[in-house]
Amino acid sequence: MTTKANSNDYEVGLELAGAGRYAEALACIQKHLQSAPEDAQALNDAGVILHCLGRSEEAIEHLTKARNLKPDSTEMLWNLSESCMTVGKVKEATFLFDDMERMKILNADVLNRAATIFLNQNDKANAIEMLLRSQQIWSDQEILKPVLEVIRSKRPKIAFFCGGDGMTFLNKIIEFTKQRFKARVFDGQTEDELYELMAWSDISWFEWCTNLAVAASKLPKICKNIIRLHRYEAYEQWPQEVNWNNIDTLISVGNDITKQTLLGKVPGLESYTSVVAVPNGIDLDEFKLIDRRRGKNIAFLANLRMVKNPAFVLQCMQKLHYIDPEYRLFFAGRFQDQALEQYLRRMVQALALGDVVFFDGWQGDVNSWLQDKHYIVSTSICEGHPVGLLEGLACGLKPVIHNFPGAEDVFPSEFLFNISEEFCGQILSDKYEPQRYRKFVEEKYSLESQLSRINEIFIQFEAQVDGVSSSESTAPIFESNTVV
Repeated sequence: MTTKANSNDYEVGLELAGAGRYAEALACIQKHLQSAPEDAQALNDAGVILHCLGRSEEAIEHLTKARNLKPDSTEMLWNLSESCMTVGKVKEATFLFDDMERMKILNADVLNRAATIFLNQNDKANAIEMLLRSQQIWSDQEILKPVLEVIRSKRPKIAFFCGGDGMTFLNKIIEFTKQRFKARVFDGQTEDELYELMAWSDISWFEWCTNLAVAASKLPKICKNIIRLHRYEAYEQWPQEVNWNNIDTLISVGNDITKQTLLGKVPGLESYTSVVAVPNGIDLDEFKLIDRRRGKNIAFLANLRMVKNPAFVLQCMQKLHYIDPEYRLFFAGRFQDQALEQYLRRMVQALALGDVVFFDGWQGDVNSWLQDKHYIVSTSICEGHPVGLLEGLACGLKPVIHNFPGAEDVFPSEFLFNISEEFCGQILSDKYEPQRYRKFVEEKYSLESQLSRINEIFIQFEAQVDGVSSSESTAPIFESNTVV
């Protein structure tokens, strides 16, 4: 609690500041702060005055203390951000932007000025992030389009080559990359066309460690090369055929078992190339949480082949059906093995499950298909980082997962089961927490987190690519504002 004398010092200080007599004002307010060191408003006002006196480092110190005392003050947050940018501490300012957006005081002007500072520091990566965020806030900024194009032209060129199982897991990565870099996707057929696009690029990304990656690895090295391996490739012959001396980074989507399998196929791999783990990411805007109550619809989301072990889920379902015949099992995915299809359809009838097991086929809109389901189940014998399960969790479905090798690296043990009796126990349990299942994906396996990690890899290469960095300064996009 402040004394009257202290209060008078503070009031006099404010009057002096209003008259532009900043040095005298600062002396009065600092006198007040000697006996009231936790007066957040006085600390804020002292910070503003210090800023006006050109003593921004001291201003930041005072404003940081003020904000710690009153974290929900928009005035103090704004002033701290402005002071940081004034002295070029723009990265520190960006740490405040999420809170500023939450408090509805982040605007395009702030982001554009932050981008200008980053450009003047030759930090194109952070500059472009600021401008893209600015575009999200105010899309009608025509001035930003040529600026973004110029920045992209000064960054590494990235080429994507997709073999294996196609583009499904790559599309969002390409979309993200094209916003930040010049990027192309290989659509050729010949080795000459492959090499031509590699020669155009500074970084070449090979999706799936299969034949295309093998062919590229055996060509003369002319760019940085990335291979992304999912899971099944580690069990095939392809990794042994790659010339790993020509690969700069191997991105593994799978768990530790996938990595161990790969290292067993290619001893000493980590001495040839950098091996990094980047799990799959789920687009949380695409998969909507429904805070549902317990129900009796079980989802099995995967193309039906031996490795997914769908025969086992029928055995589990038979026991569950004996306990409670109201439960239903829905398969979404294509049959990829005729013998397996014949077996599954026969067992559905043999186990008297014809009224409770349904084969819905491939689903173009997984989010919609999951909306009336309550559990997401997997009985796979082998998985890397299963997207279908994570999509189910993102929608709030309870996961019931057979304990495949490496499952504990991806999921909490409470979600895992070994035998069909444990499967029934998890389904019949009263414990059902849709928001918690969603939060698990948000915190560990979001698309945003995956793309951020991939961007970090690109930025690391950016620092290494010859002829890409530029010391040219860029004219400010917007002039700086003042503190309030």
